[in-house]
Amino acid sequence: MAQGPRFKVAFRRRREGRTDYRQRQRLLRARVPRAVVRTSLRHISVQIVEFDAQGDQVLVTAHSRELLEMGWNKATGNIPAAYLTGYLAGKKAMAKGVNEAVLDIGLKVPAKGATAFAALKGMVDAGMKIPHGKEVLPSKERLAGKHIGDDVEKMIKDIKTRMEAN
Repeated sequence: MAQGPRFKVAFRRRREGRTDYRQRQRLLRARVPRAVVRTSLRHISVQIVEFDAQGDQVLVTAHSRELLEMGWNKATGNIPAAYLTGYLAGKKAMAKGVNEAVLDIGLKVPAKGATAFAALKGMVDAGMKIPHGKEVLPSKERLAGKHIGDDVEKMIKDIKTRMEAN
């Protein structure tokens, strides 16, 4: 490790590879809430977060585990589940009066058709205004779950009507 009087130790979260502070600063300069999408192999988490000097304030949270209570019986880490989780987060945000945000995918590589962009499509379909390019969104066939099974498209429609009813 470098030494000397001019050496500056990086912030802990930067050393751990958890936060890109330059990217965070650019997102905060927009002065609108962030739509934070975090994915794991098994679950998708979407939060609408607003900056506060004391610490970020989470306004809305949606997790793919909530889909299981609504009738989803497939895996919760795939593209259709990410779409529905984003749709759920968008509906909750619209109910709280948050209708615009900027997408924050963290340190994930922004690959075309990724699950983070499926969640983005769900939030946009729920009525939120989030700046994005149409070319990064997954195809309609992937969002509908045709690559998983034939019953997924009907299940998505049923869950969306349940969300509308609430």
